[in-house]
Amino acid sequence: MNKIAAIAVTILIAGTIGMASGFVIAKSVYPPVQILVSDTKTVIGEEMAYPEGIPKITAAIVTMQVGQTTGWHKHDAPLFAWVLEGEVTVDYGEHGIRTYTEGDAFLEAFASYHNGENTGDDFARILAVFAGAEGTDNTSMRDN
Repeated sequence: MNKIAAIAVTILIAGTIGMASGFVIAKSVYPPVQILVSDTKTVIGEEMAYPEGIPKITAAIVTMQVGQTTGWHKHDAPLFAWVLEGEVTVDYGEHGIRTYTEGDAFLEAFASYHNGENTGDDFARILAVFAGAEGTDNTSMRDN
């Protein structure tokens, strides 16, 4: 056996013994990950679809006072929402009404008009992350 083959066998044997004894030669240092949401559809079952163009991510915190509404609107880009504080009730029209509270994370409806209202006892704060495109509005209000 040549010298390189002997070294390779020694490393292989040492690694096998180390793993068998519970010794970890290399460990991952990447921190734990908590998945908030992972899906291909929105809360009302719409298939996710990204707008055409140059990708543009927008992250914002929406703060709503007690009783404040968003007005009927839709999103022209997929939207991840995470309720940081408070309570928000969203009317999705024919798709029903849903209430979200602190800690809830969801993929918001984007192709259908909906209206959100702070139905809690204090302000509501929502992290909104849009997966949009340059030149595409994240939110469009319905003409009444």
